[in-house]
Amino acid sequence: MGKTFERLDEKLISFIEKQPMFFVATAPLSADGHVNVSPKGYDSFRVIDDMTVAWLDLGGSGIETMAHLKENGRITIMFCAFEGAPNILRLYGKGETVTFDDQRFPELLALFPDFKKARSIVLVKLERIQDSCGWSVPFMDFKGERDQLKRTWDHRYETMDDVEGFIRQRNARSIDGLPAFED
Repeated sequence: MGKTFERLDEKLISFIEKQPMFFVATAPLSADGHVNVSPKGYDSFRVIDDMTVAWLDLGGSGIETMAHLKENGRITIMFCAFEGAPNILRLYGKGETVTFDDQRFPELLALFPDFKKARSIVLVKLERIQDSCGWSVPFMDFKGERDQLKRTWDHRYETMDDVEGFIRQRNARSIDGLPAFED
């Protein structure tokens, strides 16, 4: 049986820090909209305090998370133990994207010293913290990060203006047509 926690404690933070990947889930309000689940890697997750977390959004082929958060703020983050004791940790909350044009962006980006550019930083105020058994999660060996996304950000987008141009031209709306930025 899973356990619910009032806040992130040292044991939960330690578990989070040991995981090489996590999953992010969001959904639009529309019953016809698509639920989105995205795997995330790199050293891209930070615990800000016992009820606030952040992750670095390098982007990709879609912009579902940003569009869903703009529409309704609902987000779930899930960590799975692929080695050691079986455990799953879910962080439920309300999220917001802090983009390159937000005055908080440079300070938040500094939390991720391996990265000089990003599409956004997602801040999440936690509303529920719950673990459960991970008995069905397989054991897996971590061999390393794939470097394609980081290389793309390091070389294709020389400045934040390049990032903004790409996002606004090719990544401005979700697959359901929801805007990720102000229209």
